[in-house]
Amino acid sequence: MRDADIRSALHARLRSEHGSGVGTRYVDELGLCGTVRVDVAVVNGTLSGYELKSDRDTLRRLPTQIEYYSKVLDHATLVVGEEHYVRTNGMPNLPLSWGIIVASPRLSDVHLEEVRAAEMSERLDPFAIAQLLWRDEVLSELDERDAAGGMRSKPRRLLSDRLARLLELDELRSVVRERLKARATWRQPPPHE
Repeated sequence: MRDADIRSALHARLRSEHGSGVGTRYVDELGLCGTVRVDVAVVNGTLSGYELKSDRDTLRRLPTQIEYYSKVLDHATLVVGEEHYVRTNGMPNLPLSWGIIVASPRLSDVHLEEVRAAEMSERLDPFAIAQLLWRDEVLSELDERDAAGGMRSKPRRLLSDRLARLLELDELRSVVRERLKARATWRQPPPHE
């Protein structure tokens, strides 16, 4: 069972659960804080992420992924191969807020069994969330709030920090989700010199 098999089964499950309407966007390899990538993200009324670990994968990067996912994602779920799950006795080092789905091979497909539902992260970091936005998106949000003065030549990191300090967490989460859903492309434009 390969990552591609698990990803395909997960996409089918997510589309069944969330649909494919305008209010939901699916993103493969969503970058977080320039450090990690979420294998599959679902953007709708919340921002949920799924980290795939087939039995062929190592769990070596998981602690770093947990750290960043927990700062940015409302809900995080580990989709793990059956052997990893059994070998680690049910993933005891995974935060309790994280969901767990066990992937098992079944004849010609992959069976996904939810062992634990994801709960809302209690470690959300406004600055990390604001970093999901591209420079022009952050500037546009600051402009809408008359808070872009003196910021146009500043690096994106400072713009993100200003937006994170300006908005309450729930408003920031909403703004970021709407911007992510509205993107026409997922290739970040080159930075302005």
